Amino acid sequence: MPKQNDSGARHPRVPGTGATLEQWLGYLESIHPSEIDLGLDRVLLVLRRLFRRNPSSRIITIGGTNGKGSAVAALEQLLMKAGRSTGAYTSPHLQRYNERVRINGSDVSDDSLVRAFERVEAARGTTTLTYFEFGTLAAFVLFQEAGVEDWVLEVGLGGRLDAVNVLDPALAIITSVDIDHVAFLGNNREVIGFEKAGILRPGINAIYADVDPPASVLQQVSAQKVKLERPGQTYQLVPTEGEPASGFRLCQARHGDEVAIPDTGLPVHSLAAAVVAIRQLEPGLSLSDIETVLAGLTLPGRYEILRSSPQVVADVGHNPHAAAWLANRISRRRNAAGRVIAVYGALSDKDVEGVVGAMRPVVDQWYLAGLEVPRGLGCHDLAARLAGIVADETSPKLLPSVGDALEQVLAVASPDDLVIVFGSFYTVAAAREALGK
Repeated sequence: MPKQNDSGARHPRVPGTGATLEQWLGYLESIHPSEIDLGLDRVLLVLRRLFRRNPSSRIITIGGTNGKGSAVAALEQLLMKAGRSTGAYTSPHLQRYNERVRINGSDVSDDSLVRAFERVEAARGTTTLTYFEFGTLAAFVLFQEAGVEDWVLEVGLGGRLDAVNVLDPALAIITSVDIDHVAFLGNNREVIGFEKAGILRPGINAIYADVDPPASVLQQVSAQKVKLERPGQTYQLVPTEGEPASGFRLCQARHGDEVAIPDTGLPVHSLAAAVVAIRQLEPGLSLSDIETVLAGLTLPGRYEILRSSPQVVADVGHNPHAAAWLANRISRRRNAAGRVIAVYGALSDKDVEGVVGAMRPVVDQWYLAGLEVPRGLGCHDLAARLAGIVADETSPKLLPSVGDALEQVLAVASPDDLVIVFGSFYTVAAAREALGK
């Protein structure tokens, strides 16, 4: 994950022959005056120098506020099950940059990334690129070199002006639209929905995974004559609680059958969107193969069980929409005999008040952990922002780091307690490291 750029570093030195991946990542952090600079002009310019024509591969672009990573992982695995070669690009990473670029399900090597960075550097000339833009183009280089048939691309921020959007998708998925990144995308769902809908193209197939699309998304669908699939309209999700295998059944009238989606801790609407997508892209993939993939699907940092007795679960949810999903899941899955203990660490530009407000009804004890990363909130600053929101009776405890908080929690937690560590990718990365993951 990138650090805050130093605008005073005007002439960073290009890594030389034999430079490591870490050296290159440090260089990427230094060549543009801001960490985020939305717009396609610079990326398009370098893209045209890298490739004479657009890739001939099939491109699937996945945007949305929450649930993108789950949709990418599910569709990637389903495509591979159908015998397709795939490249998947996601962000941010948890512990290694290599997690962002996968070819046929495996993270690419340091050497491959360095080689791709060298190609992008040679092509960009005097054009400045952000850390994300540079990495996005490098992923495109690697997918093109590998000749993979399908590129599954996760939007980094927004959609319309995100670097991923320089390529035209054959199919687009918008997983959800809610409030996040207000400084860049706006402070209401209609404005944000317009940005997310920027990944649509005239006449393509698209899926909106959630049940309540903003009018701005539907307006773009109509204007561009997009063929849209959405739950409650073209397919149905029916709960199967109480049956031998709890989860959902996905029903599509056009197919006259049902797909079982098990409860694996990943957002069901994202998994359903991936199923709807694969049935369009690879209609020959059998129901049994689809269900096998879904049953075995896991994703680090998404309701990830890190240990048991007490159970420790990590989730990267960092906005109120994600926190509401997490709270709902906890309320359904908690052990009635135990407490819910939350370890929360957050970045300063997030709606920490909204996140904690969504989680407060299901949390018995709060541990507020500091994050010593760019934009990270120290535990005292976090507590100050939450004054009056975390009730006095919960006696929130303040710890300088996630590791310190987990150490204290595990010293006092009973086997029946549920420990939920959440709030950011940085929070989850620190928890995984502390517990040897």
